Amino acid sequence: MLVDSHCHLDAPEFDADRAQVLARARAAGVVAQVVPAIRLADFAALRDLCAAHADLHPAYGLHPMFLADHAPAHIDALREWLGRERAVAVGECGLDFFVEGLDAQTQRDYFTAQLRLARDFDLPVILHARRAVDEVIATIKRFAPLRGVVHSYSGSAEQARQLWNLGFFIGLGGPITYERAHRLRSLVATMPLEFLLLETDAPDQPLSTHRGERNEPAYLIEVADTVARLRDADAASIAQATTLNAKRLFSLE
Repeated sequence: MLVDSHCHLDAPEFDADRAQVLARARAAGVVAQVVPAIRLADFAALRDLCAAHADLHPAYGLHPMFLADHAPAHIDALREWLGRERAVAVGECGLDFFVEGLDAQTQRDYFTAQLRLARDFDLPVILHARRAVDEVIATIKRFAPLRGVVHSYSGSAEQARQLWNLGFFIGLGGPITYERAHRLRSLVATMPLEFLLLETDAPDQPLSTHRGERNEPAYLIEVADTVARLRDADAASIAQATTLNAKRLFSLE
């Protein structure tokens, strides 16, 4: 039993064969997927997709890489949406200082507004933090108490310790399957298992065995196998622990 804690199954890359992708995921043991939104225009379709499948769980947020699609009024719309619709988290939100042309202050404004919503609605946050881990940590400290996950984690071991000391989880997926990812592989080998979530970020971030291909949630079993090898553990124990972590964070049945 595995939970894909971050999968964009609503993405257009899956429009042609979404049912088959879901069937392959279930056959691989993926019993639940958290599907985070990235912009207001996608909320309704994401809601409808998750409502049609009991193993899909929606989160709603405004992604920092899509500033051109956001407007200040979307924060108010997000608040109304969270008050009306079932959600397991706020997100995907956060900061991205890697992509050029994204205004840093505008990102901060949307990020802090969504942290306030997470606190107001007592929901976890799904965080995007690329070349911004220190600032993300400092910001969530300002809004404590909060809980959540930094997905596709790319920071240091020390930053990870700061995050789990704040009650945040570390989300890891395809990148750890690459042998050159020494820092991430060292982290997953030694970090406390109670703060680890597994993810695919499908259709993005394909695994080393699927370079250049569309990623999909069925490949989560390969992520679990990689974690097991790096920790000298069996995959079943990794699956059990990380599934319990996801259920606890997102209040999954």
